[in-house]
Amino acid sequence: MATLLSTIRTRARKTLLEETAGFWTDAELLEHIVEGVKDLWGAIIDLHQEHFVTTDVTNVSVAANATSLTGVPADVFRVLTIEPRDLTNTASSRGLLFVKRDYHHPEFVYARSLSAIDPSDRGLIIYYTIDNPGAPVAAPTIQVAPKLSSAVNLRLRYIPTLAASDMEAGDSNPIPGESDNALYAWCIAYGRAKEREDRSPDPNWLTVYATEKENVKTRLTPRDESEPEVAEGMFDGWGNQ
Repeated sequence: MATLLSTIRTRARKTLLEETAGFWTDAELLEHIVEGVKDLWGAIIDLHQEHFVTTDVTNVSVAANATSLTGVPADVFRVLTIEPRDLTNTASSRGLLFVKRDYHHPEFVYARSLSAIDPSDRGLIIYYTIDNPGAPVAAPTIQVAPKLSSAVNLRLRYIPTLAASDMEAGDSNPIPGESDNALYAWCIAYGRAKEREDRSPDPNWLTVYATEKENVKTRLTPRDESEPEVAEGMFDGWGNQ
């Protein structure tokens, strides 16, 4: 069961030799822990092991003759895949393939010049690109081309931003990989900045945090060991043709 943030804060207080709030308020220590959560979250999503993933099958679609998707959630941080929501054999749009391209890529430029295409055309490729800041600032704009002659509902698989600003002491640590020690070390490092003359985080505790952070990343990779990790060569499989 995940540890409460308040429990990590209590542990840090013991090390800071202040079990009852005085020099450090509960609020400021919790703020440090939340900042540590954000830092670990950023490191973990870059492992590309899909520890933080949402699949939206309700809101996202592309309207007829539209050049961008509608209903993109405001918490979209990183897009993983876009595909038609209905993939059954009878779905008219199940053959649509969404492929990422730069907006100025020749294929995207050509696709933007085309008239609207029937989404039931088999093998139809829709190019997309992602504009604007994305979460937590605002929902990104996902431009698409060519246009479609009729609306299509979509499935969007993405990494949402971490709603860390809403975390409270009674919330659980949202970071996997037995990360309590890392958050504990971060809290002490940044808490001690308040008593240091230069107001910088304690370097020794930052070193502890860095070590614990790497330990967490190591534990989380690979995500699945049911099959050995093998790098396929360029011509593997050709000998059986």
